[in-house]
Amino acid sequence: MTGRRKRREGVVVSNKMDKTVVVVVERLVRHAQYHKFLRQRERYKAHDERNQCQVGDRVRLVETRPLSRDKRWAVQAILSRSEALADAIAIAEAEKAAAAAKAQAEATDEGATP
Repeated sequence: MTGRRKRREGVVVSNKMDKTVVVVVERLVRHAQYHKFLRQRERYKAHDERNQCQVGDRVRLVETRPLSRDKRWAVQAILSRSEALADAIAIAEAEKAAAAAKAQAEATDEGATP
């Protein structure tokens, strides 16, 4: 018997591994006795074939065969990009490049003057 694959939507919290992202999926569950809604979170490791996902992206996961000890999900689509986080990452990379260029310039100046 073949059924439909399960799907989940969540936010990428880590992309430090190669071709793997960690996604947090939140869902609301109603307490049986007190009828209060509780927020439950679950972390899934998902396969990201082209390393496209960035931290903060909202993604759709689809269930797959076991790909490793922990990976049973794959990124099907990136639903939205994290604008603020992408800007912060771009600024940090620009500052890093500027610092490297400054260090390179200082190194060449020191070598030129005896």
